[in-house]
Amino acid sequence: MSDSSPLFRLHADVDTRVGAIRDARPDWPCSKGCDTCCRRLADVPRLTAAEWELLKEGLRGLDPQRLLTIRDEVGTLARGATVPIVCPMLDRATGACPVYAHRPVACRTYGFYVQRELGLYCSDIEARVAQGELADVVWGNQDVIDQALSASGETRSLTEWFALTF
Repeated sequence: MSDSSPLFRLHADVDTRVGAIRDARPDWPCSKGCDTCCRRLADVPRLTAAEWELLKEGLRGLDPQRLLTIRDEVGTLARGATVPIVCPMLDRATGACPVYAHRPVACRTYGFYVQRELGLYCSDIEARVAQGELADVVWGNQDVIDQALSASGETRSLTEWFALTF
C-alpha cells in the first residue's frame, strides 16, 4: 500500500485517534489480549477492494497450513453463518490476529469510534460509559470513516473476496 493511498491516509487518521484514546486511558479494554469483538461479529465482514488487497497481502504471508485453515473457516461462513460469528482470521487458541497489520478498517476502529444514532458496540465499553467512566473520551466518528472508506473501491463480503481469490 502506497503512503499516499486513501486507505493509508485513513489508517494514519485512525491510528492517531486510537493512539490519543489509549494515551489518555492506559486502562482501555481494546488492547493486546482482548479478542472479544473478534469472537462476536454480527455479520460476515465487508471489505472494500483496497482493504481486500491489503488483507490478501497479509494472508499470502502466512504459513500455508494456517491459510488453508482460514480458507476452510471462510468456506464454512459462506455456507451459512450463525451469529455471533467468530472471525475466521482469529487464532482461537491464542486470541491473536495473524494478519493484524493488514486488518480491515472495521477492526481498526472498533471500540474507538461510534456511529451517530447507533452508539457503541462493545459491551465492556458500553458498561463503562453507562457508569460515567468515559465521559472525557473524544470518540472517532464512524460515519466519517465510512464515507472516507467509500473511495476505496467496490465492497464485497469476506466470503465473496475469498471465493474470487483463494
